[in-house]
Amino acid sequence: MKANVYVDGFNLYYGAVKDTPYRWLDIASMCQLLLPRDEINQIKYFTALVSPRPHDPGQPTRQQTYLRALRTIPSLSIILGSFLSHEIMMPLAPPATGYARVIKTEEKGSDVNLATHLLMDAYNDDYEIAVIVSNDSDLCTPIRVVTDRFKKPVGVLNPQKHPSTALLPHVMFIKQIRAGVLAKSQFPSTLTDGDGRFSKPSSW
Repeated sequence: MKANVYVDGFNLYYGAVKDTPYRWLDIASMCQLLLPRDEINQIKYFTALVSPRPHDPGQPTRQQTYLRALRTIPSLSIILGSFLSHEIMMPLAPPATGYARVIKTEEKGSDVNLATHLLMDAYNDDYEIAVIVSNDSDLCTPIRVVTDRFKKPVGVLNPQKHPSTALLPHVMFIKQIRAGVLAKSQFPSTLTDGDGRFSKPSSW
């Protein structure tokens, strides 16, 4: 079947690749391994640009290098949301008492962008099956619309340890993204694009 794949970048990162040797992930190769009977039409990758942190000032550079690697995949497009930071008061963990002022950073837009593209592409008949790389139960409603209104099946590639029980009744399948697949789906250490050669971040 002609498949469009919709990737929640942060759900994939924090669920499957953070603190592993598999962060230099070739998403197209991963999709081919997990969806061998389908023709990958489009891969849409939803994320937001991170800002430097005091404990990790190199994080934005590593992310930009990875996004550059993803752009070497012809079928893949990147759709950006944003980060919002604001100060809030939070209670201290017991046994301490009182409150502390903290900076809370939230990623905004990726889930809405993913749902919008999922529905828009269904309306435009751009796929025969949609595959979502996420375990976010907030996607239940757009998935239901795709399956009920547009009569198109939806599958899930789950980056988390346990599948969402809220998603289970509404999808054709849920496949776990396991370490063996991640290990087989790595970019070469050095890649070439229109701007020249570049390499996997050394700190990875």
